[in-house]
Amino acid sequence: CFRKILYAHQSLDTTEQCPERILGNERRQTCPKKCQQDKDCGNKRQCLCDGQCGLSCVAPGRTCPWPLPPGKNFDVALLSPSPSFSALLEVRCKPGFTMHNGLDSTIRRCQGDRQWSGDEPVCTASPGGGLAAEPALVPEVSCSLPDDDLLSVQGSAIVGSIIQYQCAAGSVLIGNSENICHENQTWQYPHPICRRVVCPPPKEVERGHLVAVQRTEYEVGDTIYYLCKKNFLLDGPNQVTCLPNGTWSAEPACRARCPVPAQRSRVIVGGVKRWPYDLTDGVVAHGENVTFFCKHPEKLCSFTATEVCVDGQLKQPSCYLDPTWLQFKLFPHRLVSEIDPCDPADLQ
Repeated sequence: CFRKILYAHQSLDTTEQCPERILGNERRQTCPKKCQQDKDCGNKRQCLCDGQCGLSCVAPGRTCPWPLPPGKNFDVALLSPSPSFSALLEVRCKPGFTMHNGLDSTIRRCQGDRQWSGDEPVCTASPGGGLAAEPALVPEVSCSLPDDDLLSVQGSAIVGSIIQYQCAAGSVLIGNSENICHENQTWQYPHPICRRVVCPPPKEVERGHLVAVQRTEYEVGDTIYYLCKKNFLLDGPNQVTCLPNGTWSAEPACRARCPVPAQRSRVIVGGVKRWPYDLTDGVVAHGENVTFFCKHPEKLCSFTATEVCVDGQLKQPSCYLDPTWLQFKLFPHRLVSEIDPCDPADLQ
């Protein structure tokens, strides 16, 4: 049954069977701009059949309030994948109740004004149903919903009801997140707006390159990549992302290597004791620890001191003294890096 209803509805939208817009026939529906073809409409809108409004400029992705608050004596079920334009829902009275027309169910359609078609359902006790008859209720009126493609609404817009607003991904809500429809069909607060969040162009990286499509602004979730020039090390992730707060997830930098300030004494790099001239180009990478050997001021023993390479700068420990050329050539076994380590008690 649903497939037949949906097919008939789609056919109405895509053929010449769409009714002409006749003033006064719209009932409570607010009609969008009238059109004959898509080019008559603005950005992101299409010329589609909108029930009694006829061919109108609507945004297909716009949604009607959903989920709806629990009804009195009836249940509501969404028959379409999402509550967007042209979606269908079924209102079915509970057992023992019917609508004023005698039927126990009806179909409502999501209109271009973001309202569900028809009056708010009223289910009353069926004659002979064994339940006390309820007085017939006047069809409820509602407040108009906002015209914002980024803003979705949850809840009913009928008088006395509360709705919640939510912005689409990549945008932030500016204003109240809830609202209530008053009896005079006005909202307690102005509708909020959804401001699209963007990130500015990323900073250029010194000694490196950005790999990204050049834009004046980037959307949330956009990704760029960083590469460093030869002999420089990337400090940070090579991939950064535009965050929902409008900033980039990180600001990487390309750091320089450090010359080791020792010539005639071994040092420890990466857990290995080695001569500085055995290191590639005699340098270490940014962030690398280098351990030097220092001579005890009074005893023939050594202790260690560690420094770290920071963007091209590696300092000698204050206790370190590089051996002379003569010491290196004539007494290699007496070099500070080759003598026995001091006893811990000697360092106190």
